[in-house]
Amino acid sequence: MSRLVWSEALSLDMPAMDDGLRTFVALLDLAHEAPDALLVSRWHDLVQHTACVFERENRWMHASQFSCAHIHSTQHQVVLQVMNEGLSARASGDLALIRKMANQLGQWFANHSQSMDAALGLHLRRVGFDPVTGVLSMPDDIALAAIQA
Repeated sequence: MSRLVWSEALSLDMPAMDDGLRTFVALLDLAHEAPDALLVSRWHDLVQHTACVFERENRWMHASQFSCAHIHSTQHQVVLQVMNEGLSARASGDLALIRKMANQLGQWFANHSQSMDAALGLHLRRVGFDPVTGVLSMPDDIALAAIQA
């Protein structure tokens, strides 16, 4: 399986989202490259970053009344739970499990980013939601955007 590499094809053309996603890819790469002695630490960094990105996206979905929020946030919960199981595997010294997760996570991320995150980005633009300030500039468009999402 080929490893995930950041490219413009993954960009959502929304800096507030792209910055977190780009960092995710970089941290995932560090986990891939990590020798056994550093793997758990690198995985921990990735889990922490991912939790922050997911929490931020969940806040944006709630604030902008994103119609697909439940599906999107449920996927976040499941993936984060699996990633945390990788951290639990360190107690048994099962580094192979973390490495396997890292391989699978890249494929999941590419799919999630280009589907779920892309839909969220489109919704945020449609309703005029500024992820940096949390200001919703077109609140009247929320009902229309929810129908079209």
